[in-house]
Amino acid sequence: MMFPKKVKFRKWHTMRRNPKSPKVATRGITIAFGSHGLRATTEARVRSNQIESARKVIARNLGKTGKLWVRIFPDKPFTQKPAEVKLGKGKGDPVGYEVQVWPGRVLFEVDGVTDAIAVDALTRAAKKLPLKAKVVSRHA
Repeated sequence: MMFPKKVKFRKWHTMRRNPKSPKVATRGITIAFGSHGLRATTEARVRSNQIESARKVIARNLGKTGKLWVRIFPDKPFTQKPAEVKLGKGKGDPVGYEVQVWPGRVLFEVDGVTDAIAVDALTRAAKKLPLKAKVVSRHA
């Protein structure tokens, strides 16, 4: 699984945003490396184990000829309190890392395989993620 080698702070503040302002990605929105990509259409917090699960599905379907790029990295720690702990006892301990994904962000890119194989691999990977996504190609 992916996680940072070293972090400056163990716990981050909870991110807040204006619910009235539409939030869309401004970085990582174009296909830069491969011929096909998986683009998010909804927002979500994607955990490192979900990224790894989707990566394994794509790698298995691509075979030895295909090349895969993961365009997101989980660098935000998330915390959880133990079971049956009452409120008011502080923030929970860090249990893993996640990345905030906004609509329009390209998550994965593939190259070196036919269009049918690439679309099949990316749609299978999208089912492993907690967001809606669509397959986009560099051609269109």
